[in-house]
Amino acid sequence: MLPYGKHSINADDVDAVVDVLQHKFLTQGDTVPQFEQALCDYTGSQYCVAVNSGTSGLHIACLAAGVEAGDRVWTVPNSFVASANCALYCGAEIDFVDIDPVTRNIDVNQLHHKLLHAKQLPKALIVVHFAGTSCDMQAIQRLTQKYNICLIEDAAHGLGGQHLGHKIGSCQFSDMTVLSFHPVKSITSAEGGAVTTSDTELKQRLTLFSKHGVTRDPDLMVGQNHGPWYYQQIALGYNYRLSDLHGALGLSQLKRLDAFIAKRRLLVARYHQALQALPLKLPDIQALDDSAWHLYMIELTQHDRAKVFAQLKEREIGVNVHYIPIHLQPFYADMGFEQGDFPKAEAFYANALTLPLFVDMSEAQQDEVIKALTEILV
Repeated sequence: MLPYGKHSINADDVDAVVDVLQHKFLTQGDTVPQFEQALCDYTGSQYCVAVNSGTSGLHIACLAAGVEAGDRVWTVPNSFVASANCALYCGAEIDFVDIDPVTRNIDVNQLHHKLLHAKQLPKALIVVHFAGTSCDMQAIQRLTQKYNICLIEDAAHGLGGQHLGHKIGSCQFSDMTVLSFHPVKSITSAEGGAVTTSDTELKQRLTLFSKHGVTRDPDLMVGQNHGPWYYQQIALGYNYRLSDLHGALGLSQLKRLDAFIAKRRLLVARYHQALQALPLKLPDIQALDDSAWHLYMIELTQHDRAKVFAQLKEREIGVNVHYIPIHLQPFYADMGFEQGDFPKAEAFYANALTLPLFVDMSEAQQDEVIKALTEILV
């Protein structure tokens, strides 16, 4: 079965992990700090806090933003459930803003309208760079700044992309950016994530919440320091640390990130050229050279998605669908969300299909996908 996504591991990656196993601390050594600094150097952010998953990163970003019971957080329905769950972890309520059907990212006009008419403004807004293409962060920042809303980028799909000349993760137009290193993402650390920021106070809070709320910094302690062994818990934090094994893999992978993204863009251009004549709505590729292209998603215009999905699977082509709108999940329906609440996200989901796209995909494998899809749709 040709997968829709897959990690790319080489001998350097293996050697990096083995080196930690044989010669270094497995956790709380110097490898994760090196990975964090490398991510800062790549993205242009001032600080980075690595964690054990992108979901953990979203959680501590909300905590660092001060999200708590009684607050609201807004995000988009067109994402994985983690983009909304992180607000609930903090005891806050969640609401959604519909998407733009062209970009498949948050609809800036709808955001503006919702802000103007909201009975309760959000403490934080989590925007999702769907499929690796950045939201219009400059416009979103202009809207949210006047309301003092913490702006968080969910860039689980976005590492390696850019917006207005700034790398995704730079936080040029946001307070924090959350990254994911799951095996199908731009780079992998097996499991892992990170939060970047250029705000010193936010970095301090992110670090606390990811490491039990415990500090050895004398400036943050209460009362007398007992000695070099001493630490204090000054907040309720979590054990979200990334191990040095995972950090070593991520650090090694980061060296090839630009090559990974270049290959993804090449494959996207080939898909776009080959599928032009089929009855499909193709993704907007105006941002071809800016997007990280985590996913290549088509929308069927004349065919039943379930049948096409099944026929492609029968041919051992591992298509997928991203995403079932969060508000339609039973857990969220129990909160009062209903079909029809966010019609653009629902319409996109109804016809969406994710085609295989990964760094080690050969042109011959891609041609198999194109051939199969053509035979099914024509």
